[in-house]
Amino acid sequence: MFAVYVTVTILASAVIGMAALANLVGHDYPKRQADKMRIPRSWTLPFGTLMAAGSLGLLAGFAVPVLGALAAAGLVLYFVVAFGAHVRVRDHRLGMWAVFFSLAVAALAVNLAYH
Repeated sequence: MFAVYVTVTILASAVIGMAALANLVGHDYPKRQADKMRIPRSWTLPFGTLMAAGSLGLLAGFAVPVLGALAAAGLVLYFVVAFGAHVRVRDHRLGMWAVFFSLAVAALAVNLAYH
């Protein structure tokens, strides 16, 4: 079980961390998504900060397990709200959202199962 916990947590942290980095450096993709979701482009920085905090929190969970669980739960909540943003604008292209959401849910599940 430990190997699954480590693998899923590191994978989720890496993928979500890369998405956070794209938001933080001002990559074009998050800006286009913000336009599509009809939210201000200035929100990409706070969203990137939230994802980065969640990504780092998953890794911190190796030292403080409750912190990892809380970070994973926060990421799940973040992506549930993102789903609402997609539904609000009738965007049915949810492939990337599904990847991020699944990783967050998996990280939460393995964290709770292992601890």
